[in-house]
Amino acid sequence: MSKTGNGDYALMKTLYDVQQMLEKFNILVYVGKRKWDIELMGIELDNLHHAGVISEKEYMSAKLILHHEHEIEEQKEASANKTDGLS
Repeated sequence: MSKTGNGDYALMKTLYDVQQMLEKFNILVYVGKRKWDIELMGIELDNLHHAGVISEKEYMSAKLILHHEHEIEEQKEASANKTDGLS
């Protein structure tokens, strides 16, 4: 797959797909907490977009996935905090 942003990643559906796209640019993200990983992936994705190496469609698709996954992590945290408060 090329790095020209020709739509190779436009069919991304999962966080794993976003990770695979970032790996094509030698960007490996592991901070240790899934929520933080997602946030850092978003920053790296912004940098690729600003550099013009990925298409608008790829960028928007990946951002949507990251946003969705981030919301899931925040819901998990909120649920855990409610459970902790009941103890």
